[in-house]
Amino acid sequence: MGDTVGDKRSAATGSLIGLALGDALGFPTEFNDVPAILAKCGPWREMALPDPAFVTDDTQMTLALGRGLRTAMQRGELTPLRLERPVREEYVDWWRSPDNNRAPGNTCLRACQALSDEDRPWATASQIGSKGCGANMRVAPIGLAPGLSPRQRSGAAQLQSALTHGHPTALAASDLTAYAVRALADGARPAELPGLLRAYAHAHRTDYREDWLGDLWRRSQDPTPTTFTARGWDDCLGVLDRLDAALAAPDPEADPCLATGAGWIAEEALATGLLCFLLFPDEPLTALRRAACTSGDSDSIACLTGAFAGAHLGAAAWPGEWAGRIEYRDELLALGEAWDV
Repeated sequence: MGDTVGDKRSAATGSLIGLALGDALGFPTEFNDVPAILAKCGPWREMALPDPAFVTDDTQMTLALGRGLRTAMQRGELTPLRLERPVREEYVDWWRSPDNNRAPGNTCLRACQALSDEDRPWATASQIGSKGCGANMRVAPIGLAPGLSPRQRSGAAQLQSALTHGHPTALAASDLTAYAVRALADGARPAELPGLLRAYAHAHRTDYREDWLGDLWRRSQDPTPTTFTARGWDDCLGVLDRLDAALAAPDPEADPCLATGAGWIAEEALATGLLCFLLFPDEPLTALRRAACTSGDSDSIACLTGAFAGAHLGAAAWPGEWAGRIEYRDELLALGEAWDV
């Protein structure tokens, strides 16, 4: 694994463009096994960006969160009340949009429909039993926005998840994903990242964020808020063990899903996206292609891989010919450039 240091001044743009490129590259390969992908796309190291480069609900919801977060931060210090309203509105607008036709996840659809009732408390709309990857594949803006304290970043990452995915593992994986994006944007070396994530998970294992989540935990079967939150962090620590094992004996030619999971659930999407990035930390296109040529949730895995690679290497990671034709390019650039240092 290399140690190239990217342009931290463009980490936000690099991360958001990388996320969308991974999404577009993985869109045609989702639901296919690796032999079928190779038959359709040719050698995985030569996969071409589709033309047109359409994205999925992963990028659409990332932009929805980014817009809501930007609105909240423009209104003053980021607080739970200040974040919840605009993000909720953006999620509902996405649900109602005619462009919401990219095979979105059922959890997001159910939760956003419930959130559309303006009189309904958000916690009663949250799908408490779902730890699908739909919450952490969109969380990168929380990691990229400047000026947030670690506690604000953690709370905001968990709250944006809880609006749709209330399972404690979805909350923990979203928190960890935002932390990883921020760490890379701040200059953490890729080789350090698994250890940093493990230390962060241990430090927060029993930290229920009541200030951001209220009494969400009471809708679960857990006896206490501590047991609720620990259950999620323990799932994440378990998959980090699998990530460490995969990195100890790396096999770039093997399907990453065989090592760290198919990515349909939050902790596995995080670990498999990280694995693809960490196999090729200085080769961002190779990392994206590896992520897109997987037997699991290829678009979400590649989304996360692109977010990590772009946060690490900056906007220059992505060739102009690819970045220039990604769907939603103008909005991705506007959001990224507003948050670049």
